[in-house]
This record gives sequence, structure tokens and C-alpha cells, in this order.
Amino acid sequence: MSWDATEEPWAEPATARLRQQPAAPGSDPGHLPRLLPDGFTADPTSLADHLARYGPPARASGRRQREELIAEVDRAGLAGRGGAGFPTGRKLAAVAERRRAVVVGNGTEGEPISAKDKVLMAQSPHLVLDGAAVAADLVGAAEAIIVAHPAVGDIMAAAAAERKRARMDRARLSVVPAADRFVAGEASAVVHWLERGMPKPKATPQRLSERGLHGRPTLVQNVETLAHLALIARYGAGWFRGVGTRREPGSMLVTVAGAVGDPGVYDVAIGTPVGQVLDLAGGPAGPIGALLIGGYFGSWVDAARAAPLPLSDEGLRAVGAGVGAGLLAALPADSCGLVETARIARYLAAESAGQCGPCVFGLDAIAGQLERLADGRGADLAKLSRWIGQVGAGRGACKHPDGTVGMVASALEAFAGEIDQHRAGWCSGTAGRAGVLPVPSWSQR
Repeated sequence: MSWDATEEPWAEPATARLRQQPAAPGSDPGHLPRLLPDGFTADPTSLADHLARYGPPARASGRRQREELIAEVDRAGLAGRGGAGFPTGRKLAAVAERRRAVVVGNGTEGEPISAKDKVLMAQSPHLVLDGAAVAADLVGAAEAIIVAHPAVGDIMAAAAAERKRARMDRARLSVVPAADRFVAGEASAVVHWLERGMPKPKATPQRLSERGLHGRPTLVQNVETLAHLALIARYGAGWFRGVGTRREPGSMLVTVAGAVGDPGVYDVAIGTPVGQVLDLAGGPAGPIGALLIGGYFGSWVDAARAAPLPLSDEGLRAVGAGVGAGLLAALPADSCGLVETARIARYLAAESAGQCGPCVFGLDAIAGQLERLADGRGADLAKLSRWIGQVGAGRGACKHPDGTVGMVASALEAFAGEIDQHRAGWCSGTAGRAGVLPVPSWSQR
């Protein structure tokens, strides 16, 4: 079964296709997908169908049961699926030690190329809400808020209302539309958005586990992480570790975009070779020159070098890359990586939170030099390298400058052979092949 997101506005800009068929989730830990439905359905999974597939949600009553389940999450080795990869058990334990806690499910997904969280919320909303309810039980929270991308906010709200009518959850579950900005998905930006309606990462954030939303201890977890948490609570750490690697267990949702036959969202075991993940997405649609791994804060890598490597942080370390938020973008060999990088850098510069000089002025200057390099107007490479060093290395008020310059630095290495050609006024890319990766304009917001 498959679906094409060109017919579903909530999944734009990436195409979402599902081709794997699962067994009953609790019976075979190695069978995928774990998080998405058995096949395409036009509507989100209903509460009745959700319970028929996964069984009743887990409950943790009393301090001892909560501690035991947090320890089970620790044994499972679940790490955040939003990009940072922080151990979920440690975050739960840190918030559980405090009073008046609140849970926030982060489904902002501000990255233009990513669709995994939107597809998850659109197809399996109750699995996300199960995880939010479990997290609330574990940290003693009376409230859990899902911050959902606007394209799927109504779906999540309807699912929360369905659960309320069924009296499913002890905690009060609510859904709030997310801000449509790249920086809006950072944890402190999500809290700032809920508090003040401004999606800005805080310049000097306190630990959210100590003082987050309205001064309360706050657990912020990506919605995919919550979905995995719901399954660990049902089936245990051993089941979760039935796929993945010893150091990075479990499965993950991956958005595969660009020059592949079936761009979309796939549920894959961590450690699956990159080339096999591309094959799940229909394989290369033509010769591929490079892959952008991890998203717009990720790394450009030569496609041939990346293909045999495991899709894991450990496996990708050899090429200076990481899984990030689960993104693989394939660049056609007849497209110019420098042109694509300049477009992305200009977009990221415009997405600045406007809180510090390295971001406001540094990223704008770097994007300008990349544009000069891309169109053959004579970029100053020494100046560009110096600015990359000055803007990164934690000098910004948040991680936006670091993420941007990391991606730019990887491009200068991956496309080194193109640089001299561009400086001589010649580009190997062909006309009509620019703009492969999505970069929204303000008019599209």
C-alpha cells in the first residue's frame, strides 16, 4: 500500500509513501513499521482501530511503578527523535523528581524538507497521545500539551477529543498549533511560543526540567519519541531492542527526499545501510552526486561514500555526519551542490531569531558569499572560512548559527571540486536542475 502526499496538503512538501506491512506490534519486535498504520488509510487511525492493533495503553500508578517504568525506558535505550538524541529515560527522571510538572509534545517540524512528524500525527495520532499520557504519568503531570504543525493540528485535536469522551487518560491532553518557523522547533522556542506567542529560543535558557513553561518543570519530547515511549510501556525494553544496534536501539522514521523513485516517510531499523534506505524509497531516480544527511542542520556527503554506512550516529561519524531528525535528501548528479547550499543558507539566514550578531549579521554575510560563489561572481573563500569559524563554535544566542555553518562547512568539503569551476565562471549543473530541495518563501507561509 502507498499514498502520495501531493494529494494530501498536510504532508507537503515531502511525498509520504508507506510500503512496509507489519505484524501485530507486540508479537514480532523485528517487523516494521512499528509506528505507522498497516497500510494507507484516507483517515487517521481511530481510537478503536488503534486499541485493536496495539492493545490498551500502559499505566503507571504509584511512585514505585513510575520508577520501574522509567528504568525500563532507560534499559530500552530510547533517545530523542527530534535531532538532539538525548536519552529519554534521563529526561523523564530529571522531571519526575520535581512537582507541578507539565509535558509538552513537540510536533513543530519546522524543517521544510521533513515530513516524518506530520505523517505520524496524521496517521497515528493516538500513539502520540498514548506517549504523552504515559509521560505525564511518569513525571506526575496533570497536563500534557501537543504542539502540532498547523497542517495536522485539527487531526490531533480531534483525536484528543475522542479520548476525552472515552475517559482514556488521567492527564488533561490538549493540542496547540505550532509556529511555522524553522527555529520554532527548538525546545525553549516551543516553551516561549506557548508562553508568549513568540517562537524564539531563549538566549540563556534555564534547564527546562527545572523551570520551563510558566516556571514549572517541563518535559519537552518530540512526538515520535512519545510514540516509541508508548510502545516501550506496553512491550518492554527487550521488544524495543529487537531492531537497531546495541548502542542505538530501535527503529526511526526517516524522511527520504530528492532524487529517489518514491520520496516519503519510512520506518526503518537504526543501523540499516543508507543505500538500503534509499532502496526502500524506490532507489535513485538517476545518478546521485551527494546526500544531505540530517536535514538543513546536517551534512553534505558524497553519495558513494555514504551508501554502505549504517544509518546511525555511530555509523555516520566516519563521514562527519549524524542522523539528526531523520532526513536523507538525494541530490541529482546534474544538480549543483553549491547552488543548493547557497539557497538553503539564504533561507536559514532569513529564519534567524534575531537575538545576536553572529546570527543576524554573520549568517547573512555567509549566505552572501555563498551566493557569489554559486553564480561565479568571485567569492572570497578565505573570508568565508574565517566567518564560518567566527559565527559557529557556540558564539550565538542559540544553536541556529552553529547548525547553519556546520552544513555550509560540509558543503565546502563535499563540493570542493566544484569551487574552482565556479570561480572560473563554469558550473557542472544543468539548467532546470536548481531548486531541488524545498526552500519556502515568506509568501508561502
